[in-house]
Amino acid sequence: MNRTNVLAYVVFAVSVFFVSKQVFAESHITTDLKYTIDQVLVIVSDKELTKNPNLRREKLRQVIGLRFNYRQMVIRSLAKNYKDRSQEEREEFTELFKKLLENSYASKIENFRDETINYTGELVKGKYAMVKTQILRKDGVVDVNYKLLKEDGQWLIYDFVIEGVSMIRNYRSQFSKIIGTESYSALTAKLKKKIEDLEASHKAEVEKL
Repeated sequence: MNRTNVLAYVVFAVSVFFVSKQVFAESHITTDLKYTIDQVLVIVSDKELTKNPNLRREKLRQVIGLRFNYRQMVIRSLAKNYKDRSQEEREEFTELFKKLLENSYASKIENFRDETINYTGELVKGKYAMVKTQILRKDGVVDVNYKLLKEDGQWLIYDFVIEGVSMIRNYRSQFSKIIGTESYSALTAKLKKKIEDLEASHKAEVEKL
């Protein structure tokens, strides 16, 4: 499986919909992560919600939103370009980034079934932590590490490392290139267009039901 496919297939979904297996003495950090997985499992498995895709997606967004640190994701993905942004621009970009992740991967979560995830380790250093996992699929094993940061007493995800590829580094590379060759405005315009396309695709799928 190449890195592009891994990112597209797994980055968002690995955080929410798998049968889990404990293989180490976990702390509350891993327990909280697994709690999110269990919540989403209930949502995706709900037959009544299957009849109402819009409500199901909204419930997924709510659950996932409580576990992701979108502000930190934006700071790290914009990197040096973040300090040049006004507070209004930062808030707008955070909302765009949030919508991009939600719409990019929600449909994949809704279609996943019977994947297995093994929790293989946990590392904690100060306010940073990493939960190591392995996803067992019919066509092989995918290593996924979750990076978390403790803020206001909560451990929230700010990055995924999938088979050695960081989601945030991937976005940072793309964003920096667009800003450098075009402009920050061009980047936000591209994100808005991408979000519009994803939402239109979801609407078309719902109308087929």
